[in-house]
Amino acid sequence: MGDQALADFLEREGIRDQRVLDAIERLNRADFVPEQARAAATQDSPLPIGHGQTISQPYIVALMTQALELQGHERVLEIGTGSGYQTAVLALLCREVYSIEIVPSLARSSRRLLRELGFENVYLREGDGSLGWPAAAPFDAVIGTAAPESVPPKLLGQLKLGGRMVMPVGSQRGNQELLRITRTREGEIPRVEHLLPVRFVPMTGEAWNPG
Repeated sequence: MGDQALADFLEREGIRDQRVLDAIERLNRADFVPEQARAAATQDSPLPIGHGQTISQPYIVALMTQALELQGHERVLEIGTGSGYQTAVLALLCREVYSIEIVPSLARSSRRLLRELGFENVYLREGDGSLGWPAAAPFDAVIGTAAPESVPPKLLGQLKLGGRMVMPVGSQRGNQELLRITRTREGEIPRVEHLLPVRFVPMTGEAWNPG
């Protein structure tokens, strides 16, 4: 499938946000995977990108992005830049993306690629994403591309009131669920929606090993 065909496939699979579909169509997923995996880049499947990490399947990228309900004015925090594909999708849909990657070589390669592709509204840093980006907070939305065992409280605290967080949560030895968490009024328990069962690589750093 080409990018147009991929967008058509995602629409048939239930993705309804036209802005998300347009962003998927504009990008070439093959740009974001290792050369040996490019023949499979338009398949709806995760692919290895090295260092034990993967690029998520297009359906999951589209679903998570759609769940953020972006309108174009938002500042979004992404935990786990990876290859930069999800970052690029977000950058086409919001005002600014702040993305953190804990693997140094992936942070370098994604920064270089996104710069080459002309994205000027993306800010990248290497570090522990579970701690967030306090200096740039608060954010309108937070998205996680790796799974902590529980929602990192520091990330929730960097979300604006009314903002949404979409993140896989759960153990590598048990079930993981893709959650959408909406931060309600100050002092109230956030609203949690269970979107679907998933399997993501673990979030490393303080969130994965809080003890």
